[in-house]
Amino acid sequence: MKIGVLAEATGTPVETIRFYEREGLLPPPARADNNYRVYLPAHAERLAFIRQCRNLDMALDEIRALIALRESPAQDCGEVNALLDEHIGHVAHRIRELRALEKDLKSLRARCASPHALAECGILNGLDRAAAAPASPAKRRHVHGAH
Repeated sequence: MKIGVLAEATGTPVETIRFYEREGLLPPPARADNNYRVYLPAHAERLAFIRQCRNLDMALDEIRALIALRESPAQDCGEVNALLDEHIGHVAHRIRELRALEKDLKSLRARCASPHALAECGILNGLDRAAAAPASPAKRRHVHGAH
């Protein structure tokens, strides 16, 4: 099948498929005489696996590791468990960060209980004060891996 057919069959944009190929997550497809890529059912299966991992917010390196492990079915799944445990830790960390962000946003929102003239808006004034404060180490928001 051509890339457009693969894209439609899997609900994956063509550019994303090409990106996964460049990243080595999808094996290179064969080329037809006209130089078009020719994808096999195995490509669609691999793409479905990648998409499921991405739906679980896994980074490309994590997916790459799972693909490598998946290709060694005789091996025990200890490394898979360890990888997933580490990913669960990343998710838990991100949840803590999101809760802190929610708290910050609610605190900011509480500065303006009712509509005022914009010059008196507690939210805008709070943002302005924070922006004008002396430079301090910014709160670090966790960005999980390269996606």
